[in-house]
Amino acid sequence: MALRSPILNVMVMAAEKAAKGLIRDFGEVEQLQVSVKSIGDFVSAADIRAEKILRRELEKARPGFSFLLEEGGVIEGTDTEHRWIIDPLDGTTNYLHGIPHFAISIGLERAGEIVAGVIFNPITNDLFTAEKGGGAFWNDRRMRVSGRRKIDESVVATGIPHKGRGEHPAFLRQLQKVMASTAGVRRMGAASLDLAWTAAGRYDAYWETHLSPWDVAAGVLMVREAGGYVTTLDAKIADPVAAGALLASNEPLHYGLLALLKDRKPEAAKAEAPAAPDAAR
Repeated sequence: MALRSPILNVMVMAAEKAAKGLIRDFGEVEQLQVSVKSIGDFVSAADIRAEKILRRELEKARPGFSFLLEEGGVIEGTDTEHRWIIDPLDGTTNYLHGIPHFAISIGLERAGEIVAGVIFNPITNDLFTAEKGGGAFWNDRRMRVSGRRKIDESVVATGIPHKGRGEHPAFLRQLQKVMASTAGVRRMGAASLDLAWTAAGRYDAYWETHLSPWDVAAGVLMVREAGGYVTTLDAKIADPVAAGALLASNEPLHYGLLALLKDRKPEAAKAEAPAAPDAAR
């Protein structure tokens, strides 16, 4: 069993407490499918309840830390160096439809850098954790990114922009290129789990645009601690958590996939891309 630091234990315990309510409410979702309005309101309430539990538990353990919450926004604490970045229910649409693929995601930022992360799917009991310099783990088993070296043998995950969000023609151009060059594309509907699964080597790579910090803060750290690369799709922005668009993969695949997504030659894509720090330990 992997030894967890005190801060990681705090994060895991908070996620497990919030998960109890999500599991209970998930059992009610099927009964509410008859009413679109009532089920939407119900899931929104479940999301907010989970966020309140996470905030309460984390504040109790670390008073003064700031928060960036999907529902509650920015909450400034007395300790401005530390900030929790939280998505209490990543994969809300899956939850809304009774699909058991969603997660609680908690990232801890210290002086602008993500230093710890927890992603927990309470239905499957999959717990993913990472700490800067300490590696990444799935249910206490060490994670490593995929070892595949050929794009045409790779399975790549993505997120498809939904109605009212994202530039669909631009995404479809990217999708067409990736589909034509890989063994398959998967779309599961929870960015945090896409990154965790990339860290675990289940996916060979993952890309998406129009993301928020709470979607990816914990997962970016996991991929890097599992020996992978994460870069933005925009050479002008170095931080994938802030950029809202990223590519995560192992080192051999990274710049070839980046070239596909940016319509560049691999050498040009590598030259244009920000550095991929803390990769391939």
